[in-house]
Amino acid sequence: MSWWPLIRLLPKKTNFTYVKFAGFAAFASIAAVTGSLVSMFTGGFRENPIAIYQQAEGSPLARVGAIMERGFDLGIDFRGGTSILIEAPAPIDLGDLRALGGRLQEGGIEVQGTTCRPTDAPPYCAIINFEATEGGSQTVEELRAALPGLVDGARIANVDVVSGRVSEELFSGGLIALGLAMLLMLIYIWFRFEWQFGLGAIMALLHDVILTLGLFSIFRLEFNLTIIAALLTIIGYSINDTVVVFDRLRENLRKYKRMPLGELVDLSLNETLSRTIITGCTALFALVGLYYFGGEALEGFAIAMIFGIIVGTYSSLYVAAPAILLWGVRRGRGGDEAKVGAPQAAG
Repeated sequence: MSWWPLIRLLPKKTNFTYVKFAGFAAFASIAAVTGSLVSMFTGGFRENPIAIYQQAEGSPLARVGAIMERGFDLGIDFRGGTSILIEAPAPIDLGDLRALGGRLQEGGIEVQGTTCRPTDAPPYCAIINFEATEGGSQTVEELRAALPGLVDGARIANVDVVSGRVSEELFSGGLIALGLAMLLMLIYIWFRFEWQFGLGAIMALLHDVILTLGLFSIFRLEFNLTIIAALLTIIGYSINDTVVVFDRLRENLRKYKRMPLGELVDLSLNETLSRTIITGCTALFALVGLYYFGGEALEGFAIAMIFGIIVGTYSSLYVAAPAILLWGVRRGRGGDEAKVGAPQAAG
């Protein structure tokens, strides 16, 4: 069993030339970010943002928010609607409950199973969410009357109504939370390292968040509060991976004061590559299991996290560290600041 664990199969030392392909990676990243932004501000390439801005009411920031809302397939959390908790003495078939909801109301319907207690003992619970409509109260009463035919003894335990205004506040609040998280990360990196590292880190964070938002905008995947939570988690994962690379780069800057900065970046990335692969693969294994067995309620979260970890790993290698080549970095304490021109960065 000398081949076990499989981690021993990974090479102890690699000599990949990341900086050599930094120009191509930058072009690909800029194209992907541009496409994501265009999709977010054109309703998935289907609407005119100027017309939306003119028709919207409120402050300029509120009008921009109205444009971004069109760019996503917003869930009930952000559109407004009714969330109904159902209790039953026997397990509830979610497919039958979804079909019942579809007969009662057209439009967005979300169904998820849950338990009312820590154990699987009765009563069993499920949640059904209806998109906001004028006849929302009538839909609740119709559901109340139809539930016994679905499961004998089933009843509505609780009804929560989310207004459109609250939904708009949730959406704008989620975007503010993302911006604040990235700002705090920038301040943290700035104080721990130097401003050059902070700019590289914030470029990587913006890259990861925008591409993940672009994924949900382009493919019209449902965007709800769990996706905001996934984006905040992606920010934490990405900055953690970037800090590891930056920490090794800072050590090598003090150790190899005469080495060209491009070669030093390659060396640092190669020295942290095994750790990056192990961390990323471990997280992906758990998230793939969450995607297949977590149910409909966690499907979007798992998709966002899987995609975010992949682009987060990529950005640590081809965005955060190579970005330092654009403006150079100080060598050691009190050292001269080394500038690397385009020819050296390319080779």
